[in-house]
Amino acid sequence: MRITKVETIRHGRLPNLLWVQLYSENGLVGLGETFYLPAAVESVIHDVIAAFLLNRADCSPESIWDQVFSYCNFFGHAGAEMRALSAVDIALWDLLGQKTGEPIYQLLGGKLRDTIPIYNTCVDTEIYRDQENFMERPGALAKDLIAQGIRAMKVWPWDRFAPKLESTALAGPAGYLSMGPSGSFLSLRDLDAGLSVVKEIRNAVGRDIEILIEGHSRWDLNCAIKIARALEPYDVLWMEDMMKPESSADLSRLAAETRVPHSVSERLFTRYAYRQVLEARAAHIIMPDLVWTGGITEGHKIAILADSFHLPIAPHDCTGLVTICANLHLCAASPNAMILETVRGFYEGWYRSVYTDNVRIEEGMATAPDGPGLGTRLNPAFLAESGISTRTSVA
Repeated sequence: MRITKVETIRHGRLPNLLWVQLYSENGLVGLGETFYLPAAVESVIHDVIAAFLLNRADCSPESIWDQVFSYCNFFGHAGAEMRALSAVDIALWDLLGQKTGEPIYQLLGGKLRDTIPIYNTCVDTEIYRDQENFMERPGALAKDLIAQGIRAMKVWPWDRFAPKLESTALAGPAGYLSMGPSGSFLSLRDLDAGLSVVKEIRNAVGRDIEILIEGHSRWDLNCAIKIARALEPYDVLWMEDMMKPESSADLSRLAAETRVPHSVSERLFTRYAYRQVLEARAAHIIMPDLVWTGGITEGHKIAILADSFHLPIAPHDCTGLVTICANLHLCAASPNAMILETVRGFYEGWYRSVYTDNVRIEEGMATAPDGPGLGTRLNPAFLAESGISTRTSVA
């Protein structure tokens, strides 16, 4: 199955997303996706990876992954290079599934489950003001989510007390991330103010909802321990990225000095980074982002690696539907899949106009796609919009 064209797609109203479509000689089109710095990623795809794809007889995902990674590793693989490879890898799996007539999870060894629980990451969208509500009305938000069948919610009550970036032009890429240097002091007053969000949720709905705490890597080790110990009585499902994940030894101290489970981390690239975390006993839940860490090929290896340490995976996604579909295929084929990240304002909102087939969610459970390949395409009406820009490489 030769690839004859590599196409990247961007849209002005979704400025951080990049899609890649791989066109094969037999008329099939594979779809991939990644998030953040799309111009840099687009350049890597066309200036580097396209040469590995076009007019090649063997375009198996494993073969392409190994060769591209080996090439990029020579001068540093992480960042735009790995985001580019991740998007291309997902598109290759989509092509392979379409060629064989099978969903991707069948190609990963077969389906172990039909559905998986979801949680709602509480960002503000055009439909729901979930971030505003978890800060101001957390109990009412929890009740609203439960009424929709959603039994888990992710919030970040302490980000507002961390140091801020001096340049407002460098705000978070999706408008909700709290980016900036790590904080080294958290007062008791601010500690209690953040904790009040968790208290109000528990007071409103008791143990009927799982609470997940996002840290966005805004704190040093001492502050992270301080927050974790304050959370211990509230049985949160996990704390995530309370500090930067680059040091497995420091993460191990955090995990050892508190009783709260720790999730690590969508910021890590490739199985080699997760291996260090696992060997250091630095995490309780492994959270790969498939559109950053190496696509489905690498995500499958990370899942197996985590399983060998008797730990679950909980794939990250606060971006696009291709990522959710890739996550669903991985979770369907992985015995240690735990829970899946979603944003209700996305799948009830812009996903419906951008993609042909939306994720199926009912009573807090997402269903794995059952068609050949990935299970969704870009909507032709979306591709016809005036804000679309494309770049192509051809054989």
